[in-house]
Amino acid sequence: MRSYKVEELRNVGLIAHSGAGKTSLAEAMLFNVGVTSRLGKVEEGNTVSDYDPEEIRRQISVNTSVLPWEWQGHKVNVLDTPGYMDFVGEVKGAVRVSDGVVVVLCAASGVEVGTELVWQYADELGLPRMAFINKMDRDNANFQNALEQMRSKFGVNVVPLQLPIGSQANFRGVVDLLSMKAYLGDTTTGSDIPAELGDQAQALHVQIVETAAEADDELIIKYLDGEELGIDEIQRGLAIAVASGKVIPVLCGSATKNIGVRLLQDAMVRYLPSPAATEVQARQVRDGSIEVLKDSSAGPLATLVFKTMADPYVGKLTYFRVYSGAMQSDSRVLNANKGEEERIGQLFFLLGKEQKPTKEVIAGDIGAVAKLQTTVTGDTLCDKDYPLVLPGITFPHPVAFAAVSPKTKADLDKMGSALARLVEEDPTLVVKREADTGEMVLSGMGDSHIDIAVRRLQQKFGVEVITSVPKVPYKETITKTVRVQGRHKKQTGGRGQFGDILVRFEPLPRGQGFEFADEVYGGHVPRNYIPAVEKGLKEALQKGVLAGYPSTDFRAALYDGSSHSVDSSEIAFKLAAHLAFKKGMQEASPVLLEPIMKATITVPEQFMGDVLGDLNTKRARVLGMGQERGNSIINAEVPLAEMQRYAADLRSMTQGRGYFSMEFERYDEVPAHIAQTVIEEAKKEE
Repeated sequence: MRSYKVEELRNVGLIAHSGAGKTSLAEAMLFNVGVTSRLGKVEEGNTVSDYDPEEIRRQISVNTSVLPWEWQGHKVNVLDTPGYMDFVGEVKGAVRVSDGVVVVLCAASGVEVGTELVWQYADELGLPRMAFINKMDRDNANFQNALEQMRSKFGVNVVPLQLPIGSQANFRGVVDLLSMKAYLGDTTTGSDIPAELGDQAQALHVQIVETAAEADDELIIKYLDGEELGIDEIQRGLAIAVASGKVIPVLCGSATKNIGVRLLQDAMVRYLPSPAATEVQARQVRDGSIEVLKDSSAGPLATLVFKTMADPYVGKLTYFRVYSGAMQSDSRVLNANKGEEERIGQLFFLLGKEQKPTKEVIAGDIGAVAKLQTTVTGDTLCDKDYPLVLPGITFPHPVAFAAVSPKTKADLDKMGSALARLVEEDPTLVVKREADTGEMVLSGMGDSHIDIAVRRLQQKFGVEVITSVPKVPYKETITKTVRVQGRHKKQTGGRGQFGDILVRFEPLPRGQGFEFADEVYGGHVPRNYIPAVEKGLKEALQKGVLAGYPSTDFRAALYDGSSHSVDSSEIAFKLAAHLAFKKGMQEASPVLLEPIMKATITVPEQFMGDVLGDLNTKRARVLGMGQERGNSIINAEVPLAEMQRYAADLRSMTQGRGYFSMEFERYDEVPAHIAQTVIEEAKKEE
C-alpha cells in the first residue's frame, strides 16, 4: 500500500444485529478491490474476516477484524464487528476508533434489537452514519418496510440514495438516484432505469437535491434561484449533511451476490468523514488541563489501544489508532495510564489475521504492535516528554456468571495466569475470587461469551476448566441487640488460659459492615488484650452461625470483662471473643442476607407480558417501566440468586431480541422459607 495523507483515510465500523450480513459485505468489498480472488462465505469458513476457530465453528463473528482496502485514491479501514450481543465489548472498541459507521440491516428482518443497540452506541459518540439494506434477494425482503422502520424507530431523516430493482428471488440490481442510472448484477456499467421505476426515481432524486441544498448556504441560494445543481455539488451537500448527523443515506443490495456493494464503497469514501474532520479531547497528565487534538502527524503523539489479542505466534497483539503524531517502529513510548515506558518493536497493518510490516502508522490510521508489557485495551500511548491521556472505552457490566475450577493439578498451576491473559484480551470478561464462597467466578456478557472464553483457555493456553453455576455470596446479620459473656478458661498442668469479656452486639444499617467499639472503663480488661478481642471477633465473623456465611452490619462493643494476672494472654482473649460471637449471634435473631441487583431490561413490546410474568416468579420488585423507540424498558430490583441464568431465560422468552444490564445494588434479608432451604443446603454441604 502506498502512503496516504490524513484526508485520504476512512475508518468505518460495520455494525448490525447478528445475521444481517456484515462479514459477507466485508468479503464482497475485499473481492471488489482485488484483495481476494473469490467471495468468501461464512458458512464455508473461508472468509478473511472470520478466522478464529470459534468463528468458523459457530459461523458468527466473535472478534472485530480490521480490513483495509484502497478505493478511488483512498485507504478505508473497515472494522467488521460481531453482531451477537455477547460480544458487545468488541463493538464498543471498534466504534470508539471509527469516524463513521455503516449500519447493516437485513431486508427481511428490518430494524432488530441489536440494530437499536449499535445505533445507540453510535449516538453516544455522535458518529456520522449510513445504512445498507442487505439481503434484498432473500424471501420476504422489503426495502420500503425497512426504511419505514428506520424512520419510526430512530426518528431521523432517512434518505434513500438507491432503489432496488425487483426483490426476493427477482432482485437483480439497483437504481442510483444521483446519476439516475440502473446497475444490474455486479456490473459497474450504468444503464437506463426500468420504466416502472422512472416516476418514483425522479421524485426521490428531487428529494436528494433538496436535502443536499439545505446543508450548505451557497447551494441553497443557487437552488432557490432555480439553478440546477451538478452531481459534485449534490455530493458535497450530502457529505456535509451526513457529517452533521442530520441525514442518514440509505443504500441497498445483496452482499453474497455482490449487487450494490461497489456503489456502497463509493458512498463510504464520498460521504463519511476522514479523520482530519475529527477532533478529540485529551487530558494533559502534568496539569490536568484538556487539550483538543486534531488528526495531524505534526502534533504530539497520542494513540488509543482499542483491542488486545493473544496471538499464538507473536504473543500479545495490541490494536491501536493514532489520533495525533505518528507511531514509529523500533521506538519508545509512554503508557500514560500506567506511567510506564513501552518499547515499540515492529509495527503492522492488519488484514484479518494477516500482519503486514510497516515503518510507521500516521495520524488517523490503524495499526498493531506485538509484545507490549503493561498496555491493555483503553490505554493511551504517547510521547514521554508530552504525556496525554485520551478518553478510554466504556464497557458494559457482565450479566452472565460461571464458577470455574481446574480439571487437573497441572491446570491449577496455569489457570491463574491464563485467566489474567484472557481478561486482558477481552475487558468485558471479569475474573474474581469470591471471598465469601471461595470460588473463582468468570463473568461475561452471555452464556456463549463464557463458553467461548472457556474454549479459548484450552485452545490458546492449554488450560482445561470445569464450569458450574456460582454459589450466591450470602451474608448473615442480626436483628436485635443482646449482651453476652465470652469466657475462656482452661487449666492444664502448668500455666492456664483465662480470658473473660462482656460484649454488646447491636444491628447496624444495611451496608455498614462491622464496627468494633472499646467501651471498657476501669481496666477490667487490660489495654494490651483489647486488640486481641477485636481480632478474634473479625476472625469469627468470617463464618456465621446460620449457614457459615460471613456476618456483617453489626457493632460489637466490648464493655467489661476480667483477667488473671498469670493465666491471661492474647490467645485466651481471642478465643473468648470467638465464644462471645457464637453466643451473641445466636441470641440476636440472626437472618440471612442476599445480594440484590438493579436490572434494566429492554424488550420489544410484544414480549412485555411474558417478561413481567417471569420477573414476578423471580421475586423481582419492578421500579418503573418506560418506552423507547418502540421497545419496553423495565427497571427492577431482583435477587442475584434468581438472575444466575437470566441471560439464557430472556433470550428464549424474547426470541433472542431482549437484552439487559445489571449491577449490584445492596444486600437485603432473604424471605424465611427460602432462607431455610439455603441453610439446610449449606449444612448438608458441610
